[in-house]
Amino acid sequence: MLKQKVKFVECDDDQAYFGRSFDPRPLLVFGHTYNLLKEEVHSWHTLFYLEGHETTPFNSVCFEKV
Repeated sequence: MLKQKVKFVECDDDQAYFGRSFDPRPLLVFGHTYNLLKEEVHSWHTLFYLEGHETTPFNSVCFEKV
């Protein structure tokens, strides 16, 4: 099965911490593509868990699926 990939595209301070997510800016490289392991969908937001950051939730609005 082919893994879904996401690209880190942008993130402001409000987006970085919305919904108990972590700030991806110090942890990820802008413009790089990452393997998406899990999506956790909530009523107002979705959290992404990425390969290499399995226990760190990131706000999905900081990424685009590729």
